Amino acid sequence: MPDQFSNSQVIRKPAVSAKGGIVAAQSRKAAEVGAEVLANGGDCVDAVIATTFALGVLEPWMSGAGGGGAMVLYRARDNRVEVIDYGMRAPDSLRVQDFPLTDGAASDIFPWARVKDDRNLHGPGSIAVPGVVAGMEEAHRRHGRLPWKDLLAPSVKLAGEGLLVDWWTTAMIASSAADLRRYPASAAAYLQDGLPPNAQWGIRSTVRMPQDKLKATMAQLAAAGPRDFYQGDLARSIADDIQAAGGALSVRDLASFRAHSRDPLAIPYRGGTVYATPELTAGPTMARTLGLLQKAFTPANGGPDAATYTAYAEALQAAYRERLKDMGDVDGRRSLGAEAIAPSCTTHFSAVDRDGNMAAVTQTLLSNFGSKFVTPSTGLTMNNGIMWFDPAQGNPNSLAPGKRCLTNYTPVVAQAADGRRLAAGASGGRRILPAVSQLLSFVMDYGMDLDAAIHQPRIDASEGAVVIGDVRLPVAVRESLRGRFDFEEARIQNLPMKFACPSLVLRDGATNSGATEPFQPWGDAVAEA
Repeated sequence: MPDQFSNSQVIRKPAVSAKGGIVAAQSRKAAEVGAEVLANGGDCVDAVIATTFALGVLEPWMSGAGGGGAMVLYRARDNRVEVIDYGMRAPDSLRVQDFPLTDGAASDIFPWARVKDDRNLHGPGSIAVPGVVAGMEEAHRRHGRLPWKDLLAPSVKLAGEGLLVDWWTTAMIASSAADLRRYPASAAAYLQDGLPPNAQWGIRSTVRMPQDKLKATMAQLAAAGPRDFYQGDLARSIADDIQAAGGALSVRDLASFRAHSRDPLAIPYRGGTVYATPELTAGPTMARTLGLLQKAFTPANGGPDAATYTAYAEALQAAYRERLKDMGDVDGRRSLGAEAIAPSCTTHFSAVDRDGNMAAVTQTLLSNFGSKFVTPSTGLTMNNGIMWFDPAQGNPNSLAPGKRCLTNYTPVVAQAADGRRLAAGASGGRRILPAVSQLLSFVMDYGMDLDAAIHQPRIDASEGAVVIGDVRLPVAVRESLRGRFDFEEARIQNLPMKFACPSLVLRDGATNSGATEPFQPWGDAVAEA
């Protein structure tokens, strides 16, 4: 793939180690919020809740209260792993006839037939029932130590400060400006005179986009509690705004939504165990991948070699072939037709506290800025989860009322044979699974610490027959892959992403460590003070 970038540039982001807790997130400021909660005596789950709502304010193009997700939790005292699933679902009030097909293919990340006016891709018609608030509600009910309102206070404060504009903010907004300007509240929230905002050159110059309505919403959610989002004034405001603009989501759809506690998939691997999300996530495909890897190679001394990377590619391709053949949601059962081949816009963060409790949390709006629709009364950016469904009827993943969305995310908690525990995950659509699988192998097969694992070059094998290799891989590895696969080289870069963006924490004895993708400009692992 031709490019114009430097061949000599080196970027590193050292892992952080501490005896106290650590939060590793795609936003340093959100990680700082979570770390402060840990320093104030909060449980790992308290840090998860505070970090979640901070992320919704700081990087609203990736996640927020208008999205959905899942978390895998390790509870140290009980030596137990659990999953909280708060993935989105289609509204019961959705009407399939409101999504008529037209000529051509969909213009976003799924290979569906095109829907008239792209109603399933952006705007109020594309909004599925959001689950993030319900997920945080369930986590807090089960394990929260600090008051709900205290955990949301940082997000209220951050929204009051406004969205800080730097080059990354500009890049994210610019990538969706053409659709954001379709909707008045979205344009008011993210654009200036219909164009993306730009940071100023002056060292003391600051540009911020006001988030006054979002601040009021977060303050109400803090004071009234999470059920208000589904059954109170917030629920009525959200539903009224969406229906006034022509969407289907109703108060009844919100009121009936609940997060679910599920048993994790327990995947044996190299004398340890990987715990992954079940059902309509990439967890089952992770299980298949790791099962193939365990038989495909014996870890070599000195780290992953050409045989290892070949095994990664073959296992991932085989697992994806199975995934694309029969996953999705048919009458509540798994089954699929097709899924995204490009990265979705997602956030992942991992946390560990001083007691050894751990969390791997992945949340998404699906596309960049989700539906591109900001509800005028609340300032919330809503998901476009309807895009997950095939708009053509009669297929395994066809659009239908009340149907749960198939997702690519796969947060995991793992225990290695040497006793170390890892919480990991990534953002990046179908590229999540290859990244998480390799990071698990780096730690569990080769005994790497997080600093070594996060800087170890990876491949991606989620695009059908094509295998993508990091240009930093040794020449021998790249040549071996080129000889066996339809091979392309790519750089780790900010935009467009060619590999997933991981965040992970590890516990070795009483010592914690954390790391995030070195090329993600905002991400950091932050230890409690």
